[in-house]
Amino acid sequence: MALTVPSRSRGTDSAAPGARRPGELPPVHAALICVALPGLAISPEDGQLTGQGLEGFYQSGRRLLSRCQLRVARREPVAVQGRLVSADRARFLSVVRTAADSGPDPEITVERLRHADGTERITLRSSAGRTRRLPVEIALGTDLADLGAVAAGRTGPELPASVHDSGMRWATATAHVVVTAHPPPEDALASAGLLCWELELEPGGSCSIELRIGADRPPRPPGQSGSHPLAPARAEGDDPRAEKLLRSALDDLRALLVRDPRHPVDMYPVAGVPWRCGFAPAEMLWAARMTLPLGTRLAAAVLRTLARTQLPGPGPDAGRVPGPLRDSGPHLPPGCSGMEATLLLPTLLAEARRWGMPEQEVAELLPAAERALNWLRAAAGDGGLLRDAGPGGLQRGETQAHAHRAALLGAALLEECGRPGGDDWREWAGVLRRRFQQEFWVEDRGGGRPAAARTPEGRLVPHLGSGVAHLLDTGLLGAGQLAPGLLDKVQTEQLARLLGGPAMDSGWGLRSLGAKEPGYNPFGHRGGAVRVHESAVAFAGLAAAGYEKEASSLLRGVLDAADAFGYRLPEMYAGEQRTEAGVPLPHPAACRPAAVASAAGIHLLATLAGIRPDAPAGTVALHPVSCAPLGAIQFSGLRVAGEPFAVRVSRLGLGMVEEAAGGLQLGV
Repeated sequence: MALTVPSRSRGTDSAAPGARRPGELPPVHAALICVALPGLAISPEDGQLTGQGLEGFYQSGRRLLSRCQLRVARREPVAVQGRLVSADRARFLSVVRTAADSGPDPEITVERLRHADGTERITLRSSAGRTRRLPVEIALGTDLADLGAVAAGRTGPELPASVHDSGMRWATATAHVVVTAHPPPEDALASAGLLCWELELEPGGSCSIELRIGADRPPRPPGQSGSHPLAPARAEGDDPRAEKLLRSALDDLRALLVRDPRHPVDMYPVAGVPWRCGFAPAEMLWAARMTLPLGTRLAAAVLRTLARTQLPGPGPDAGRVPGPLRDSGPHLPPGCSGMEATLLLPTLLAEARRWGMPEQEVAELLPAAERALNWLRAAAGDGGLLRDAGPGGLQRGETQAHAHRAALLGAALLEECGRPGGDDWREWAGVLRRRFQQEFWVEDRGGGRPAAARTPEGRLVPHLGSGVAHLLDTGLLGAGQLAPGLLDKVQTEQLARLLGGPAMDSGWGLRSLGAKEPGYNPFGHRGGAVRVHESAVAFAGLAAAGYEKEASSLLRGVLDAADAFGYRLPEMYAGEQRTEAGVPLPHPAACRPAAVASAAGIHLLATLAGIRPDAPAGTVALHPVSCAPLGAIQFSGLRVAGEPFAVRVSRLGLGMVEEAAGGLQLGV
């Protein structure tokens, strides 16, 4: 289910009143989005689907139903509450007052349970002391438009309906949809898409109508099958928000899983709903990496899927994972997400092996990691610094961090799997580290900062953004050790101070661009908004480097934001400074749910326990956050070496293994 977002363009505003300009997406921050891919249901808070904006039921990227409006006793129910019950289901409650009601209290309630798979159950309940006969009408309509066309405002009029069996049918030359109702309606009016009933409610009684949307029974979502790849972990402790965030993150990630159509045994997460339901290599890898404490099955599936996309050789692109360009904020040109994905591939395989990926799977995937490393060697050469492809030749700071981590973890992977090249990669990483410390540091009166990028002429781009958090993400080596980073001790301390300062820490998480930087926009995708993924990377990196005060502030900020968002974290939200009585501001175009945001919630919580396994060596080390920012916490249902793993962290920050695979020894 792919969506091409309308391109952004500049020009005169000649659109009709109320029409969206090119590049303008309909807002989704207030929508309730049920997800169980390939199914979606996007609803307003009152539950009445009017066909406005993105409202409707979708299947595989096509809007099957855009309008579903309920009337009871010839009037619209009064909305009381709409909320998500789970990732794939929403509940809408409303009340109806009729002319027969003698007082101010409504006697009829209406509950609508809406599922992403294309079903809805409408239940009327009566509290009246007498039998009530109520006319019920449901007005239906659709345009059978693609999601991309809906997003761009290019849908056209509703299609004419025809009465079909116990419901309605709509058709075009290429698609059709049928809505069936149970019990069958007593009357149906095709010209208005109207289904009608006369329901009798006994005192204290109830009646239900069930709608089913689709030509055939929809395929079972991969994340709801018994074979989903993420373990059902639990978090219990002093702060009840931890369990709520973990449960919601797991629920959303499972809902975002799709199957590789040519290799249906492999599942991978799409980037996010509703805009990014297509193939997104970097986001797939980040989500798999951040959920390694829940098992290695997702990592294996993602790696197999991406290995099949690596460009063949010979040539300079051999081994590279293709990926689209993406926005890099106001100071840098768009960057290639495929480059990041290529560098993440060997990193994920190396770390998945530490967490217990079976050696047979590692051996099957090792050639893909070697191809990615060979591409890195060809692209960077012996000089170490990796440039963007194309005429610009920009050297990005975070790209160097990804390359350095891939080289060091790749070296250990090759060496431990009996493959040549480990020493060469360590030497290459050492050259990169020395050059980076010398050539990527901007001296200023505040103590300096790492540059965001370096131009081919050697000019440093000094703007401070969340991409620098990747300099602290070094990766897991053997025996519970982390790989060395690109920065020296003094530079790391200065970066921690910057990330913990008010210019970067909004109080709700890490800004993607510092508040004092030119071009800062609290709603800027990479120009000031809080991106949950990079907040989690910064938290983990700061905690591992020993800067727990700065790390804990980011953790508490994101957790408080999660509470405000009902524990379904969007991919980003506004970077406005937190105030005493404030709440985080949603970004109207943010994906929610989003794979990396959901995975980041899991990564934030797992970092508290500091689990560092080395399954091939039969050891696991614990390095919990010693200040215990959420108090005592216990994780169960994790996976290390393919077996259940449980760990407890006390209020004093002391970690203890409660359950582990037989033969797994506690390291240091």
